[in-house]
Amino acid sequence: MEKWIESLFICTGITLLSYIVGVRVFQKFSKPWLNPLYTVTVFIISVLSLLHMNMKIYTSGTGIFSLLLGTATVSLAVPLYKQILLIKKYLPVILSAVFPGTVLGVASIVLLTKALHLNQKIMVSLLPKSVTAPIALSISNSLGGIPSLTVLFVFTSAIFSLIIGPLLLKHVRIKSGVAKGLALGTSAQAIGANRAFEWGEFEGAMGSIAMIIAGVVMSLLTPLLIMLYL
Repeated sequence: MEKWIESLFICTGITLLSYIVGVRVFQKFSKPWLNPLYTVTVFIISVLSLLHMNMKIYTSGTGIFSLLLGTATVSLAVPLYKQILLIKKYLPVILSAVFPGTVLGVASIVLLTKALHLNQKIMVSLLPKSVTAPIALSISNSLGGIPSLTVLFVFTSAIFSLIIGPLLLKHVRIKSGVAKGLALGTSAQAIGANRAFEWGEFEGAMGSIAMIIAGVVMSLLTPLLIMLYL
């Protein structure tokens, strides 16, 4: 019991310290690619490597953060509820943007992997890259993909969209809150929705609903993908 408590304090301390460092770095340099989601991960891996700590021990000592993650995810429903009337108003626009965007994302992966002659295991690991990580992992496992590759592709896709997305929207002079929120929510999942909140609560709500719908669409496509690749 004492060892478990000690492990809990050590693992929690490593996580909190890494988060503080990651946030400070992001605030100092204000670069999208220094998003704490990624820098904190690098810091944690570095510390665990230096301490030669087993990943299972670290995971068992940070269960509280998994609980808080679920709470944080549910909290995204608050701005959705507050913006429910506008969401209803723009629902046809939302569906007509997110649904084909998600489908085209899957089609582009199939075409790209075929063109590069990548094997099927890598292809199915790549397919759910445009949805939030928990859903992507579930789909990847269902298709027989490689979970670690799926997480890598999801995070890489998200950070690329987070860097390029706002610049592209600004370059083509898109000012619509609906378009901006949907674009980041569909392409960069949770961190895209979080970035959209910086533009306003309405844009953030659009990003959140885009992330949700993209996950639903991808889940509905999974049976078809299973028939094609299994």
